[in-house]
Amino acid sequence: MPNLPGPEPAAARNPRSDDRLYFSGQTFPLFFRSWHAGECFLWWLILELRPGTALPKPITNKPEKKKETLPESIAGIASVLVSGLFIITFVVQAFEIPSGSMENTLLIGDHVFVDRLSPALKASYVGPLMPYRKVRHGEVIVFVHPAEQGLYVVKRIMGVPGDRIRLKDGVVYRNGEALNEPYLNPDRGRADPYRDNFPDYPGAGDPNVLAEWPLVLRDHVKDGELVVPPGSYFGMGDNRSHSLDSRYWGFIPAENLIGRPLFIYWSFDTPEDSVTQTSLVDRARSLGYTLVHFFGKTRWGRMFHPVR
Repeated sequence: MPNLPGPEPAAARNPRSDDRLYFSGQTFPLFFRSWHAGECFLWWLILELRPGTALPKPITNKPEKKKETLPESIAGIASVLVSGLFIITFVVQAFEIPSGSMENTLLIGDHVFVDRLSPALKASYVGPLMPYRKVRHGEVIVFVHPAEQGLYVVKRIMGVPGDRIRLKDGVVYRNGEALNEPYLNPDRGRADPYRDNFPDYPGAGDPNVLAEWPLVLRDHVKDGELVVPPGSYFGMGDNRSHSLDSRYWGFIPAENLIGRPLFIYWSFDTPEDSVTQTSLVDRARSLGYTLVHFFGKTRWGRMFHPVR
C-alpha cells in the first residue's frame, strides 16, 4: 500500500479547508457529515433493492456504430498511402550514407531523415506558405550530383553565390578569412597539391577531376580565388583527404538541392564495399548480414543524433 501523506501541522492548515464543511452559515464536524451522508445512502439502497424492485438502467441515446463498408475501407487506406507518399516526396525522405567522405559527421551506414521542404526553390504560387529559406554557410546538404543524374551526394556548403574560396595547405579561406572547422576529420592523408592548395594547381590529367571542370574553373578564378557564381554553391566533405567534392567536379546548381539531413534515425556498422553490391545475390547476402548482426552492429549511441 502506498504511503499517504500525513495531516498538515495545525499552523499550516487553511481554516477553510476540507476539515470543515461550510453550509448555510453553520459548521458541522467532518465525522457528522460522513455519517449523515452514509446513512442517507444506506436508506436509499434499502428502498431501491427491496423485493420486486430493481435499479433502473441508464438511458442512452447513442446510435449504433455503423459498420465500415468495403469502399470506405479502401478509401481510408488510399488516403493514408497518399498522405505518406506526399510526406516522403515533399517533406522528409530517408537516405543511407554509403561513403566516408563526411566522416566523422556522418559514417558509412548512417540512416538519416532529410528535410526536403525548406531548401526547395521558392515557388511563386505558394510563396509565403512554404517555410523556404536560403542555404547557409556550413550547412550539410543532400543534392543530386551535378555530373551524374540520379546519384545523391551529401556535402557541407562552404561557399554561396558571391563567395571567394581558396585552400592553402588544406585550410579553407572564404572571402580572405581562414575558417575554423572543428568538425573536420583529423586524418590529413598524403599531401596533394591540387586538393590542398585549390585552385592554385590545374586539375587537368587528374583521373578524379571531371574532364570539363578545369575549363569552367579557369573562367571563375580571380586573383587566385574561386568566385562562386549566382545560382550555385561550393561543397566539400568533412573528410577532406578522402572526399571527391566541388574541387573535383565543380559547382552545385541550386536546382539540384534536395534537403538538409535532420537527424540519424538508425546507424549500422556497414562494410565499406556494400555500396558496390548491386546484384540481387549481393543484396540478399547484405540483408542476411544485417538481420544476423542487427543488435551487435547497430551503433545505438548515434541514434537520434542531430546532423550539424
